[in-house]
Amino acid sequence: MKTAVKPPGSDTARPTDGARPAHRLPFWVNQQLGLLVLIVVLAAVFGTLRPAFFNERLVLFPLLRDVSTLTVVALAQMVVLSIGHMNLAVGRMAAFGAFFAGFGYDRLGLPLVLGLVLCLVAGAAVGALTGWIIARTGVNSFVVTLAMDFALLGLVPLLYSACTENAAFTTRPAGLAELRSSSLADICLGPVCGSPAVPQVAQFTVLALAGLAFLYYRTRTGRELLLTGANPAAAELSGIPTGRRVVLAHALSGTLAALAGFMAAVGTGTFRASIGDDFMLPSFLGAVLGGTLLTGGAVSVVGALLGTTLVGVIRKGLDLLGVGLESLNIYLGCVLLLALSADRVRTVVSYRKVVRST
Repeated sequence: MKTAVKPPGSDTARPTDGARPAHRLPFWVNQQLGLLVLIVVLAAVFGTLRPAFFNERLVLFPLLRDVSTLTVVALAQMVVLSIGHMNLAVGRMAAFGAFFAGFGYDRLGLPLVLGLVLCLVAGAAVGALTGWIIARTGVNSFVVTLAMDFALLGLVPLLYSACTENAAFTTRPAGLAELRSSSLADICLGPVCGSPAVPQVAQFTVLALAGLAFLYYRTRTGRELLLTGANPAAAELSGIPTGRRVVLAHALSGTLAALAGFMAAVGTGTFRASIGDDFMLPSFLGAVLGGTLLTGGAVSVVGALLGTTLVGVIRKGLDLLGVGLESLNIYLGCVLLLALSADRVRTVVSYRKVVRST
């Protein structure tokens, strides 16, 4: 499901009576449907070539754990893309938030939940600070978030050096090991539990997806965020507090980035300064492949999940086929380019058919 704001004047050109509305495209050009088909086809191909691809504990469990984490990373990028901004510091914000969770566990003796709350508050604070700077100065988000990335690149290792001897927090509170290695089937009873391949950390991803879907599809604030991205001047003239919406979007981005940092730390079992080093590219891939516009005004929450899943399936499948890291990146880039090109072709063909039918 994709949410977008109509550009001004889009209602002036109406089709003639009996003609098909221009905004209703055939189902087969739906971007999310195309991603789902690609995921199923590629999974079937990789499973046929390497039956081990469907091994629940050795392949699917770590794959879904990575997809869960990177989906939250994509959502962190998606919320700022919705207002026409970007967050180049998403990985450093993840490390910054994870530091406070590790500090809480290792130095303050906090339980698992309170450490996570501290992590999210830290992420929201640094995200809100970034948004406030952008709103107050009017400087492009690319410049501000790049500067924040460099600032956190130096700050986070300094914090770890000052608080730890090994540049990592190794204290594991009760429940952390289960989050890392247990599936949802291990915490419920009966056949309704589902597959043991679904990790417990997927709960956080589901909550993030549900929360953002409600925000963008059911609330006025979500619509104001999209309008701010589609046309900031029109949003300002309509009485929308665009400055506060910019701060809100970046605060949400920081919160989600911190959650992704926590989930990445759960996956490795340690809280260290290098968390989030490889988050920036997946954050854009998942969001943009899923249908979120780089120019703002349109998002797809489910699309972010599907886009991230597609990338994860490609990586895992090529890895099982014995493709080296360098070659893997080449193949991944080619497949992603084909996916984007195919989506563009479907959209153009559909648009021409709709125009001819009016």
